[in-house]
Amino acid sequence: MKKYFITGLLIWVPLAITAWVLSLIVRSMDQSLLLLPQAIHPEHLLGMYIPGLGALLTLLVVFLTGLVTTNIVGQKLVRFWEGALARIPVVKSIYYSVKQVSDTLFSGSGVAFRKVLLVRYPHPEAWSVAFQTGHPARDVADMLPDEHVGVFIPTTPSPVNGFFFFVKRKDVIELDMNVDEALKYIVSMGVVAPPMRNPAGRAQNQ
Repeated sequence: MKKYFITGLLIWVPLAITAWVLSLIVRSMDQSLLLLPQAIHPEHLLGMYIPGLGALLTLLVVFLTGLVTTNIVGQKLVRFWEGALARIPVVKSIYYSVKQVSDTLFSGSGVAFRKVLLVRYPHPEAWSVAFQTGHPARDVADMLPDEHVGVFIPTTPSPVNGFFFFVKRKDVIELDMNVDEALKYIVSMGVVAPPMRNPAGRAQNQ
């Protein structure tokens, strides 16, 4: 009975957690419906609440925003908007700090979180999986005797928290692993190992 019970848990626990996380995401995105006038609110028109309509609206707004801002007129509007925000002292600091991080993380030309590394942490005899975030600022680099790289070491099982360090480039090992595989490896506490690759760099099934 214990064996059957554990087997059942292994089936239902991942499904339940996945459903719970998706439910939180959908409910959060559904809050975008509050921006619509009450007269055209779906719940008012249909007489019932339909989960996911706000999520669809949010995705549509994000898609249309990207579509509009890829042309010349849209880029001018973005520059005008950013120029207006730049005149507000506190808002300027927050907005541009967040924008620099998001541009680095989500831009295809960015270098942050593009490389998965092994670094010695928390002591010289231990190794941790880390992500390269870039290079030290000029002021920092001038104070360091050797070439360093910035690394983010996420915690397990929640990779959104972690530690940021500058590590000597010669002391890190670059792994043949993409970011998604590394995140799964970290979240699973090493249980879900990334697939092996042949010399050509193609993944192999274990």
